[in-house]
Amino acid sequence: MERGKPKGDQSKGKLEDDFDALFKLPLSEFISARKTLAARLKQEGHGNDADRVKALVKPSISAWVVNQVYWMHREAFDRLMATSQRFRQAQSSLLAGKAADMRGPLDARREALSELSLLATALLRDAGNSPTPDTIRRITTTLEAMSAYASFPEDLTPGRLTHDVDPPGFESLGSFVPGALPERTKARVIPFRKSTAATTPRQKAAPIREVRQPSRDVRQIEETRQARKTAAKASLQDARRLLVQARVRAQNAEAAQKKANVDAKEKEKQRREAEARFDKAREASEDAARRAQSLAAEVEEAAMALKDAERNLEEASKELESLS
Repeated sequence: MERGKPKGDQSKGKLEDDFDALFKLPLSEFISARKTLAARLKQEGHGNDADRVKALVKPSISAWVVNQVYWMHREAFDRLMATSQRFRQAQSSLLAGKAADMRGPLDARREALSELSLLATALLRDAGNSPTPDTIRRITTTLEAMSAYASFPEDLTPGRLTHDVDPPGFESLGSFVPGALPERTKARVIPFRKSTAATTPRQKAAPIREVRQPSRDVRQIEETRQARKTAAKASLQDARRLLVQARVRAQNAEAAQKKANVDAKEKEKQRREAEARFDKAREASEDAARRAQSLAAEVEEAAMALKDAERNLEEASKELESLS
């Protein structure tokens, strides 16, 4: 037992690890793994924990994908949570009457959601499921809802979702809508104060005509600026979208490269083993050939000895006949 840590805490930590492992599995293996875990806990004498495991509901496909995003792409998931936290902080500052940039965190949150949506699409395809628009919408809604929480409630554990998550409330969702701010935070209208200097009606009318009737050059400059601003925003959005796609492709390529490296190492191992078996077979073949040559020489010597013996026998027989 680990020193300084009660046995009960160790058992609880092991059970939490078992829970996490259960939700990391492919969706098709959830039921069988749940039965196996419950049976093991019951056999070990943890009946209450076994009942908890039995009560676990198989996740929906959208909830399962969100779980896999949490386990397999934690950096991107945490980035979404961080951007939402920065947006809430900016909103709190604005409500307190302080200057705050809300557009930056909101754009960063949209980019993080877009990245997670692409990752979820890839996970669905890898699992053999079709990324339908409805499934992607439910996944995105769940991610948005989770990011709206300042802290997760007890019944919402990231990585262990069994169903889609609804937004926490109107106020939390409204905080992510540009312009959805209390009336007291909107721009104040400062009343016009009359000048104490004596002016004539003609002197008052001139500035009004200048404001209400800008010159054509000024209007063209403003229209050109607005057009360039719109084009720049569109280019920025396209660049962000391409960046997210490039990240996903890079991650997929890296995963494929790792798999190819593992396959290459396995093939190299098999090749070396085959070469070793071939070398042993060649050595055995050479030994057999040498033994065959040695035996052939022995056979030849035996044949010659046999002939000599036959010749000697014949000579001895003749000699015996002559003596008789």
